[in-house]
Amino acid sequence: MNKKGIIFDLDGTLWDASTQVVPAWNIVLKRHSELDKQITIDDMRGFMGKRIEVIAEIMFPRMDSEKRMKILEECCNEEQIYLRKHGGILYPKLEETLKLLAQNYSIYIVSNCQDGYVQGFLDYHKLWSYFKDIEMSGRTGKCKGENIKIIIERNEINNSVYVGDTNGDLEGAEYAGIPFIYAAYGFGQLDNVKYSINNISDINKIISSIL
Repeated sequence: MNKKGIIFDLDGTLWDASTQVVPAWNIVLKRHSELDKQITIDDMRGFMGKRIEVIAEIMFPRMDSEKRMKILEECCNEEQIYLRKHGGILYPKLEETLKLLAQNYSIYIVSNCQDGYVQGFLDYHKLWSYFKDIEMSGRTGKCKGENIKIIIERNEINNSVYVGDTNGDLEGAEYAGIPFIYAAYGFGQLDNVKYSINNISDINKIISSIL
């Protein structure tokens, strides 16, 4: 049986939660008044797609790793509470596109986020029925490419593609040895990619030529 899978990134690919996450993180940063730091939407969009350890280093380059990770974990916990109440902004025609894709393909999510973040997205927007499996770096401690391979192996997928918006997503697909579709409407800026879409619904126009 030729099992075909479409594996999606989350932030910048399926939704934009940056405007919702910023106030949650700033709540935590206000608790640490000694930092005298707040972040902007542009800051957050620059963080999207990066692992928590990398974001912590960018935000607090002079702080020891244990302390900065503790603060980022607080931010992530506050973020999950906030997103489960408010959700994020789904890209246009997302559910309609997922419904069409699910008729012929198995659909998955792999994200560089903390455990619970993908679940919050699926819970709030009631999208669980479209996805067969999910994985994230916060649960496995592994990079995106390794998590893509985990999804492929665990679900016995024969033919798959990864859809994302950043260079890290491209590198993850290359690591896993599968084609990449660039979500050009997201947060990243990529050139010279073989497959590109300007809206999530555009995937329906090209997916059959890839899988």
